[in-house]
Amino acid sequence: MQKIWICGANGQIGRAINKEVNKLEYELLDTDIDDLDITQTDEVVRFGEMNRPDVIINCAGMTDVALCEENPAQAFRVNALGARNLSIAAKKLEAKFVQISTDDVFDGKSTAPYNEFDSTNPGTVYGRSKLAGENYVKEFNYKHFIIRSTWVYGEGDNFVLDFLKKVETKESLSIASDQFGSPTSASELARFLIHLIHTGEYGTYHATNQGICSRYEFAKEILRLTGKEAEMSPVPTNMSDFSKVRPAFAVLDNFILSMVDVYQFPKWQDSLREYLEERGMLFERY
Repeated sequence: MQKIWICGANGQIGRAINKEVNKLEYELLDTDIDDLDITQTDEVVRFGEMNRPDVIINCAGMTDVALCEENPAQAFRVNALGARNLSIAAKKLEAKFVQISTDDVFDGKSTAPYNEFDSTNPGTVYGRSKLAGENYVKEFNYKHFIIRSTWVYGEGDNFVLDFLKKVETKESLSIASDQFGSPTSASELARFLIHLIHTGEYGTYHATNQGICSRYEFAKEILRLTGKEAEMSPVPTNMSDFSKVRPAFAVLDNFILSMVDVYQFPKWQDSLREYLEERGMLFERY
């Protein structure tokens, strides 16, 4: 039985991996900030040597974009040095290493989906710190999978649940119509990761559900599938109730996956339907 060490196990992707993994095939080592500080090199290496995982998945990170802007040193400490420390531990153990990254490594000014070979140009502290983490991973461990995704939702705080909470208040909502992305299910992302670590197809991957929509279109589909109603207006990002500090164009092209027959993601609408159905939120006609 192989061991998977999941750092940031209490986050959306960490929880999804715990749910999707076959417990008869893998033993899971779950840690989060209260268990282990990934910014402390000795602590990370010591935990790795004591437990000797075969795979390390780094789901940990400082993801609050506004907070990263306020405290760049902490953002780089967690998102860059944390990734460095874990990749060093993986190298020592000859373990495979998975680094969860983000569309924020791009500036969001494109009008075409970004593929893995496009030049990065992060416009936020969050994006720059995550890109620094990617670079450390490449430097310290060749047995790596760098996974960039976008608009991820699962267990915990996310756009879908935050939006539905707002809907229950019956207040008028303003949703960004000038932000574009591919809503991606944490469960689907977890299935992909579990599949990928069986392979030796190392490198950087864009991994999102298929299809593109605006935040406003995403919200409309959530309402449609839940059978709920809300007074909702499409507005520019700076006037929206959600996602005020995000790249305008967060669309990633799963280009490598189109060339390497590893995994195919379903349409974003299908994964959203599955997500809502699992939580008993799907309107019965669906």
